[in-house]
Amino acid sequence: MSDEQTGAASPAGLVELAAGAMRLRLAPRVGGAIAALHEQHGDERLDWLRPATPEDLARGDPFAMGSFPLLPWCNRIRDSRAHFGGREIALAAGHPARPSGKHALHGLGWLRPWQVAEAGPARARLGLAREADGQWPWDFEASQLFELDSTGLRCTVALTNRDSAPMPAGIGHHPYFPHRRGTRLRADTAAMWRADAEVMPVSLEAGAEVARLREGVLLSELDLDNNFTGWQRETRIEWPDAGRVLELAADAPLDFFVLYCPRGGDHFCAEPVSQCTDAINLAGRHGPREIGGAVLAPGQTLSGSWTLRRA
Repeated sequence: MSDEQTGAASPAGLVELAAGAMRLRLAPRVGGAIAALHEQHGDERLDWLRPATPEDLARGDPFAMGSFPLLPWCNRIRDSRAHFGGREIALAAGHPARPSGKHALHGLGWLRPWQVAEAGPARARLGLAREADGQWPWDFEASQLFELDSTGLRCTVALTNRDSAPMPAGIGHHPYFPHRRGTRLRADTAAMWRADAEVMPVSLEAGAEVARLREGVLLSELDLDNNFTGWQRETRIEWPDAGRVLELAADAPLDFFVLYCPRGGDHFCAEPVSQCTDAINLAGRHGPREIGGAVLAPGQTLSGSWTLRRA
């Protein structure tokens, strides 16, 4: 290997793990992101996640990574503003490198470099500590534990309130998968949040999309960027052209599922999350089954695991 070392942080800040043919590359400095997850069989490489290029890594662009953590909330907060426990949340919209409307995106973890707390041949832990400020008025710590074996990856995300007051909390991950011709996806959910033109949830329905996903659907037939409730924590992804099947699974509290599948795109996102978009602002009108989320007492931790396995 050139600028990365197995089980250790390299001068470029990358960490690479290996187990059998499975390879995982982490980019701690780029928001604690996964840069690549693939199998290597001789000269043949099979990418499970969309791989980041050397140029992407040099730019430090989390949007170009294979996946990145979502915390202390998941996806968007409307108008980048909210209130909780007498404190005002006043967030920056989008990402500094890619402005994206007026809504805060994807939490704060993906915007900060993470520290390598542990790195072995097939296991690594990244950590993040963030002090309260005008954007997010709570101190918190977070970690990601990556465990690789010959069949896939297990990732555990943890978020701890280090403040003196209760903190609203959400966790998840944002994986990008290759969208090839014939790619199919199956997921069992209860309902879908319809979104407005700004991709913000407005109504919850058990519509046609829910039935189609339950049966399994060609992703080329969809054009979605929506949250789903009542996810059974299992999603099956099939790439017939490569003869591959991948199972995405999760543990509680990752009970919500986001599918981003732009028509004509070369990638899609299937995200295990603990809350729906804008849950903090929807909490006065909807219950936990509809929006998820948690409130952490001082010192309390919210954690959840998700896995990718070859089927």
